[in-house]
Amino acid sequence: MVTETSSLIDALEENISQALLGKRKAIRLALVALLAEGHILIEDAPGVGKTSLAKALAKSIDCQFTRLQFTPDMLPSDILGSSVYLPNLGEFEFRKGPIFTDILLADEINRTTPRTQSALLEAMDEGQVSIEGKTYPLGRPFFVLATQNPFEFEGTYALPENQLDRFMLCLEIGYPDRDIEREILVSHREGEPVDKLEPILDVDQLRTLQAAAREVRVDDSLNEYLLDIVTATREHEELALGVSTRGGLTLYRAAQARALIEDRDFVVPDDIKELAVPVFAHRITCRGMIRERQRERAADIIRQILNSIAVPN
Repeated sequence: MVTETSSLIDALEENISQALLGKRKAIRLALVALLAEGHILIEDAPGVGKTSLAKALAKSIDCQFTRLQFTPDMLPSDILGSSVYLPNLGEFEFRKGPIFTDILLADEINRTTPRTQSALLEAMDEGQVSIEGKTYPLGRPFFVLATQNPFEFEGTYALPENQLDRFMLCLEIGYPDRDIEREILVSHREGEPVDKLEPILDVDQLRTLQAAAREVRVDDSLNEYLLDIVTATREHEELALGVSTRGGLTLYRAAQARALIEDRDFVVPDDIKELAVPVFAHRITCRGMIRERQRERAADIIRQILNSIAVPN
């Protein structure tokens, strides 16, 4: 299984890296969420490549891609769709909104109201939307990449905990090294590199990779190790909110996907350790911390917990 899939994953990673130089870690985290059928929240300053990562991933797969720029005046119907009255037929017809796609880029998601943000909840959790008493299934894959600027708070609406819990991973891209930034200047001389990307996978191949990730073996000792970490977040004196059951299951599935990306058909402790911060830090709440320091302190606490728990042999 691993031999058949590793070349496809390597080709996908290499293709995306042409548009996002020097950011292999961010790319791999994005692939973890994609293969584990999760969703990603990308938090970082403007202009470091949040949108480029989303577009490069979407262009590397032969699928339908939709970008939504979130604004304060956006309504849930602008995402989900709405019914339109047809006078000649005397009836209503449902017109699907942009959420009916394979990959959705929710750009600056915290700039729209909580009511509109919540329109994504059912879709991200259950792969369907309910409108006017009817349920409409979404296709597979359905992958959401949301972006937000964590340094600007005026005119924004913080994502509530139940919305954050729907994101498998929260990642940062960060500023590139000087040498990499020099390469970026040169590579953009003739336009955007992301516009030149060609698909590496089709939808059927992606579904095959996602199914392969689900088949990756997880030893019982690693299940206990993962649960020890989850329990420690719930009992930590600095945390008002620990990791939910959904959060624990999310790390389990993310670890399976990481193992597959690392060319293995079994999970090792490092898979769990490497993913604990990006999977858990946005799910826990620290006591008495101001909003802009929450995530940083949460990451530190998770690292402390990892250092305090014995790794299974």
